[in-house]
Amino acid sequence: MKQHLEQLEDKLDELIALCASLDKENKALRGRETDWSSERRKLLIKNETARNKVEAMITRLKSMETGE
Repeated sequence: MKQHLEQLEDKLDELIALCASLDKENKALRGRETDWSSERRKLLIKNETARNKVEAMITRLKSMETGE
């Protein structure tokens, strides 16, 4: 009986350690997700800005072609 309880205690200790490890990993992954989301937002803004500039240049070039 005592041996059985010790085995159970050892398994519980392993589970507690595993939970702590998974919690730490989860927090790290959530932090990375936040970083990636932030970078993605910034890149979307840069992309939109670049697209608007290219569209403006195309419009200016077309107006130069027609002599307006």
